[in-house]
Parts: sequence; C-alpha cells; structure tokens
Amino acid sequence: MHRVGSAGNTNNSVRPRKEKRLTYVFSDADDAKHCAGINCLKVLKATVSDGCDYLFTGSRDGTLKRWALSEDSATCSATFESHVDWVNDAVLAGDRTLVSCSSDTTLKTWNCLSDGTCTKTLRQHSDYVICLAAAEKNSNVVASGGLGGEVFIWDVEAALTPVSKSVGAKGHKESVYALAMNDSGTRLVSGGTEKVVRVWDPRTGSKAMKLRGHTDNIRALLLDSTGRYCLSGSSDSMIRLWDLGMQRCVHSYAVHTDSVWALASTPTFSHVYSGGRDLSLYLTDLATRESILLCTKEHPILQLALHDDSIWAATTDSSVHRWPAEAHNPQKVFQRGGSFLAGNLSFSRARVSLEGPTLVPVYKEPTLIIPGTPAIVQHEILNNRRHVLTKDTAGSVKLWEITRGIVIEDYGKVSFEEKKEQLFEMVSIPAWFTVDTRLGNLSVHLDTPQCFSAEMYSADLNIVGKPEDDKVNLARETLKGLLAHWLAKRRQKHGPPTSANGDVLSGKDIAHRNLGHSRVEVDGGAENDSKVYPPFEFSTVSPPSVVTEGSQGGPWRKKITDLDGSEDEKDFPWWCLDCVLNNRLPPKENTKCSFYLLPCEGSPFQILTQGKLSAPRILRIHKTALYLVDVKGLTAHGFWVVNYVVEKLVLDKPLDNANADGTLAPGIGGPLQHSVVGDGSFRSGLKPWQKLKPSIEILCNNKVLSPEMSLATSSSGKVTPCNLWVQAIIIYWITG
Repeated sequence: MHRVGSAGNTNNSVRPRKEKRLTYVFSDADDAKHCAGINCLKVLKATVSDGCDYLFTGSRDGTLKRWALSEDSATCSATFESHVDWVNDAVLAGDRTLVSCSSDTTLKTWNCLSDGTCTKTLRQHSDYVICLAAAEKNSNVVASGGLGGEVFIWDVEAALTPVSKSVGAKGHKESVYALAMNDSGTRLVSGGTEKVVRVWDPRTGSKAMKLRGHTDNIRALLLDSTGRYCLSGSSDSMIRLWDLGMQRCVHSYAVHTDSVWALASTPTFSHVYSGGRDLSLYLTDLATRESILLCTKEHPILQLALHDDSIWAATTDSSVHRWPAEAHNPQKVFQRGGSFLAGNLSFSRARVSLEGPTLVPVYKEPTLIIPGTPAIVQHEILNNRRHVLTKDTAGSVKLWEITRGIVIEDYGKVSFEEKKEQLFEMVSIPAWFTVDTRLGNLSVHLDTPQCFSAEMYSADLNIVGKPEDDKVNLARETLKGLLAHWLAKRRQKHGPPTSANGDVLSGKDIAHRNLGHSRVEVDGGAENDSKVYPPFEFSTVSPPSVVTEGSQGGPWRKKITDLDGSEDEKDFPWWCLDCVLNNRLPPKENTKCSFYLLPCEGSPFQILTQGKLSAPRILRIHKTALYLVDVKGLTAHGFWVVNYVVEKLVLDKPLDNANADGTLAPGIGGPLQHSVVGDGSFRSGLKPWQKLKPSIEILCNNKVLSPEMSLATSSSGKVTPCNLWVQAIIIYWITG
C-alpha cells in the first residue's frame, strides 16, 4: 500500500477514556431489502455461459447486498454485514473479491460469491472513507480516498498494514470525494474539495500532474482503459473531458442544472451517462456535444452502473432502478429526438432550461425496480422509556418496543405530533438509552453506567412467575435478551463454569472469582438468572444486529443469531459480559426520592415528621397506599409512608378502639366508606384495623396524584425529575 496524499492529523489532544458502547440496530420485517439510500453499485458478469450476473449494492444502512439478476427480476442472494456505518463505495478486485469502504473509516474485503463473510478489515484512514478505484486487469490493486485527505494504494492480497509512502505537502490537503484508475493500474486520478484533478502513478505514489478548471467540489471521475482521457463531474454542474497527455481540458459539457454526482461511460468511451442532484439522467456524445434526457427520478442520483444495454441508477432512496441505455449503440437513443447541444459554460445550460422548451425524458418508466423499505426519518422516545415513535419516508408512523425490537403498533399515515401527544404519559424513568436513525432504522445505544439507571417492578412489566415487587433492571434484561443466542452457543462450546474440584459455580462465585473490579457490584437478586422474560425476547425472524467492540480489533456488526459463542472480551465490552455472565452491575446512583410529610392546609393535624423520608423512585403511589393495610409501622427508609400517616393521624389511640366490624370507634375519624386503593380483598388473621379500606389522596403541589404515578414523577411534577429534595408530598385523610 502506498500513501499518495494526506492532510495529516495534527490534533494530538488526549481525550478522557470512555467505556466501549454497545448498540443494537433493528431489522425490518423484510431483511432482503435495503432501508436507506444506495451509495454504490457494481455489476459482476457471469464467467460461464449459463451463469448468473450479479448486482452488488452498498447502502447507508451499513450493509451490502448481492442480487441475482435475470431479465425481469432481481433476487437478494446474500447480505454482507460488518460495517458499522454507511457503505460509501464498492469495487470488484478480480472475479471473487469485493472491496467496500465506509464512514466507519475502514475498508473490508469479501468473497463476493460467499454467504456474506468478511475476509479482511483494512484500517489506515483517519476519517470517513468515501471512494474506491480498482484496476480491472490488475486484480490486487485498489485505491481508497476519504475525508481525511488521504489516498492509499492497496494490494488486497497483502498484509493488513503494508508500508505506506507519503508525499506530504504535495498531496491532498482536503477531502477526497472521487477516484478512478485505468485498467492496468498505472494511472490514478483523484478529486475533492480542492476543485482540482490530481494525477498519480499508483506504483510509486508520485504525483504526475494537477489539472485546474472546475469551480466547485469534484464528485465523480472516470478514466478510459488506457489512462489517456479523464472525465470529471463537479458540484459546479459541469462535466469536463481532460486529455492527460496534453495536460489540459479539451471539452466542457453544460448538461446538468445542479451538481454532477455520478458518471458512467460506454465501453468505447465515446458517450457518457451522468446523473446528480437535479434528479436527471443524461446521455451525452463526447464528440458532437449532443445530449439527451433519458429519465427523471424523484431522488438525487448517487451512482450509475452499466449492465449490457441497461443502466442501474442508485439514489438517496432505498430502491434501485434499471433503465434502458443502449450502451453498445447509443445513437439509437438520439434517433428518438429531443436532444440538445450541451454548452461549454454552466450558465448556458441554466438559461436553456429557463428559456428553451421543457425537456421530455426518453423513458417514462424503468424496466426493473429493486424495491427497498422506507427509511426512518423522525423519532421520539416516549416517557415510559420502553417505546419509540417513528415516522418513515413514506409517512407511516409506527410504535416500537425497544426491549424486544419489534413494531407493536402501525398507525399508518397519521400526524406524528398528534400521535406523540396521544401517547404522552406522566411518568419519570431515567434515560437509560439513546437512539438515532442514521442507518435508516432505529439504532439503540447503551452506555455504561447510565444504561443501568432504569428499573421497574416486575408487576408493571407483567412478568408472570416473578414476585411482583421484584425490581427489574431494564438494561440488564435487554442485554440478556440480545445475547441469549450467544449465551446458548457459548454453553454448548464451554459448558457451565466449574471450580477446581468440579463444582458448578453460582453467579456470585463467578463474579467474585472472574472479575474483581471495584467499579462493579453483584446483582444479588438475580443469582445468575439467565431466563429471558417475555418483555425482553427479541425476534429470531427479524433479529437485530449488535454493533460494538471489545479490547481488540475495532468495531464490528453482526446479527444476534449469527453469534457463535466464540466471542469474548476481545469482541464485547467488559461491562456487557460482566452483566450477562456474572450479574455484575456498576454502582448504582441514588435510586430513591426524598420528601417531607406535611398535613394538608386547613387540617387540624400537626407536622408528622421533622425530617426527610425516602423511598424508591419507581414506587407507585398506589403501592404506597397498599402498605397502609399490609404493613404496620414506618421502616427506616420510609417506604411505608401512608401506613405511618394512618398511625399518626388515626391510630394514636389504642388499636382496640377499632370495632369488631372493621370500622373505627367514634372520635377516630368516623367510618371509612369509600376505597380508592387496595386490592379489595380482606385476608384472614389480620387485626381489625388492618382490614380497614380507607380512602386516601396524596397531593403534591396541591394536585392529587394518580395512584399509578411513581414517586419520582410526583416529586418532579414533570417527566424529568428535579427539585426532589425540596418538594413536599402532602397527605390528608378523607373521613367520608
């Protein structure tokens, strides 16, 4: 590999260490389709007469797909999944090697006829890798360029980090957007934000020349097979033809009205197909300057690929269209009429489009469409911190359950804002995850220790067979669900952990023995419980993908059902394994609310307590009231608030003042006739006063609190908890 141009990284700042993140990306119900824009296309022709042609597509959803082509259909035969960000370009090196580049700063090689296994990851770029170029007759040579200003020449069969040669200040100082190489691999051209075309000898990394003429970023480049002629497309809307032997521009073509992003030439380099931001696909005769509008699309064109007498067009949409092209006899297209003469100045094309007749495209409909699924473009995390509302490019609004990775409600084309208001809940749960839709689907990010801050009672999650008062850590259970397949495979390979004498170790034993970190604590309530509860079961039909990294190798991405159990701390973050294998969680932040008990205004009762009380943030108001009849006395932590109030306000007199029928004697507040809390059942063996079913209202800021509200929500008065230490909870007794 030669380094032929670099801006360099002069920032030597040291950032504080941050724990590795674990992300999981939801899959669409139809995983055979892309769910974001298509950045690149590559056609592989069959090597035998009865073989199948293939089309490779690389998408902003982070995956590549292989499509088996026939005359009237395209079938997805493999998905290549390993990149963790947009796939920006792809080239074929020989007959079996596919090379891709990504915004994750890597290049990856694949056996293009395999089931989608990545064979090599090349890490040398300092920023997004945007473009690739390959030598058709020298199958090992591939060039890569990106936003870091670097251009590298790779021998894809060599080691992962071959020696690089830098040309220093003579190379690119800014981002590289486009590359092209001749068939023999003896000439390379590059372009980017510097607005010049640079010509290199890829064998030595030396610069041959620099060509000026464009007035904006260069976005597309083509070289003819000999390396003599070069075509460039730019954001200045111009296409230029360069004679590299003469080192000058020999023709300019004002065809487009906006940025030119894609170029493809006929085999003889006599005509060029071009597309870009103006949504239009043109065919231009390079000799006569005659140009014709082939078709118009609904989205900007990002890349083009010729296939026999057709041309594939990739756009910012998730679908790919095939159009007629007549690449072997392009004059047949011009015989249809409707062509125009391309000017040599950009304003001339703009004037023609305004003053001249409206151009009519030659083709109205594509001959074949490979459909994609609409990308998610808007999302909102709901207050319950388990559901996310989304809207896609088709306008469909859906409700997703984060802990299962599925759509639980498809509302169709409705108002996103109105649906968000309808689903609003007054509930306060810590923000334990973040979400983005950069890949066209929901990506859920878990960062330690924040992700372990949210808990719910098992009863609120409707978990059958688990005590209703058990607290469930949402991140821990989600991780168990995500890695259930991996854990099963791991146990098949290794079996349960054992001690030196052959005894199977418990969860606590494993935790103390394996990872003695002071930064984690054992979740003693779980005892290495590996059972996945229904609210955390992920689909195996459309499984999500895990994106993460461990101590070695860098970030990776894989379907949870493709994990084989061999992954370990080199692949996963240590905290993730510690949680799933050992039940160890980071030290928890304060999970309790503090509050004061005061009598309602106008009440004859005195202040109930001189100090603050505390209770779990997730404790429901109705739970507080239930303790009135189930528990006697106030615990050290102030959990049983209402019971304390009852004893203070109502039961100051001896308990035998209660009548045998379960009502209070006169002078203690009168009979309690209305019940708004409790389960409605009386249990045998209780004292008479414990059978009372009082009506209790708990107020905060003069507002009656809902029985289903948590203490955290009531203390804050809004979704985000605040002022927990100064808000007062006011309780009064309704005497009926």
